[in-house]
Amino acid sequence: MGNHAKLYISIITFVIGFMIAVQFQTVHEPTKRDTRDIWELRETLSNEMKLQSKLLEEIRVNDKRINDYASEIEGSKEQALKQTLDQLKKESGLTEVEGPGIVLTIDSIDKALLLGQRVNSVSPMNLKRLINELNMYGAKDISIDGERLINTTVIRDINGETKIGTHSLKTLPFYIHIITENMEVAEKMYNRMQVSSTKDDFFIDNLKVEISKPNRTIVVPAYVDPIKIHGMTPVEEKGDG
Repeated sequence: MGNHAKLYISIITFVIGFMIAVQFQTVHEPTKRDTRDIWELRETLSNEMKLQSKLLEEIRVNDKRINDYASEIEGSKEQALKQTLDQLKKESGLTEVEGPGIVLTIDSIDKALLLGQRVNSVSPMNLKRLINELNMYGAKDISIDGERLINTTVIRDINGETKIGTHSLKTLPFYIHIITENMEVAEKMYNRMQVSSTKDDFFIDNLKVEISKPNRTIVVPAYVDPIKIHGMTPVEEKGDG
């Protein structure tokens, strides 16, 4: 065999060997790549599952918070309604109140000056004038002889008796309790009542008005008679159909 033939055989053998090596590499590379991809996918899937689990936990926590907030809001509504009702009762005079103010005592003049006369009743007109003056000086809550005054209270004369609503003024002395916004208002009311001309109106009827010093704990009782509401009817609930 000549040298050229040997060279050709060597070249052919090298080429065939190279091709076999390339083919072998090509056959084995996919297996190696697939194996690597599977582990990567498994790791990615594991991470996604962990993330999903974390998200589900956050959703559960947030749902609980929403339910808690809803309960708090519902409770707040009930509390707000209760506070509103209590405030309305207070403003309507249905609850006892306490605060700074003064007390007026209405009594007969010294018996030595009565010259045998008797005081049978108190003029409703004088009482109305006195109440209007107290309101002008900053009265918030007033009671007369233990009877709480409300917006619908009527002071009038019935068969010779002065009535505060349904309450009759029959005995002397009786007391008028007045609550003001604060002690400053109570002080001003006290000073103004000292020089009030309303006292002269009572004096003409043989009555005197004594004014107490301002006090921080004046108590005005609740209105006890049922409040009647006229001209209102209940609303009928209509069904969906």
